Amino acid sequence: QVQLVESGGGLVQAGGSLRLSCAASGGTFSSYVMGWFRQAPGKEREFVATISRRGANTYYADSVKGRFTISRESAENTVYLQMTSLKPEDAAVYYCAARFELFLGRTYNRAADYGYWGQGTQVTVSS
Repeated sequence: QVQLVESGGGLVQAGGSLRLSCAASGGTFSSYVMGWFRQAPGKEREFVATISRRGANTYYADSVKGRFTISRESAENTVYLQMTSLKPEDAAVYYCAARFELFLGRTYNRAADYGYWGQGTQVTVSS
């Protein structure tokens, strides 16, 4: 069973950048599809980005495409979310998620497809 711990959130001005990290432990990292989701106050949790087991495939929400980049480093058992050109509407609690997966190329963009979640990290964007 994998445990996930996010870090890297904080306060940033609009137009700025942040890099979120999610450290995984307790499982074979390369066996998991990884995803990032976010939830703003009063809103449902929404998909942000996902990456396949070995990083060959990625998929992004339209709202972040071209601004956010998901990546993973197997040697560090860590998945990253590089966020640039941040907007006030990007402010939310960001959650890392993992799904055990047999197929190398699969990605998932629904929260219900993930069985493991981190505790979240707050991102605040000032205008």
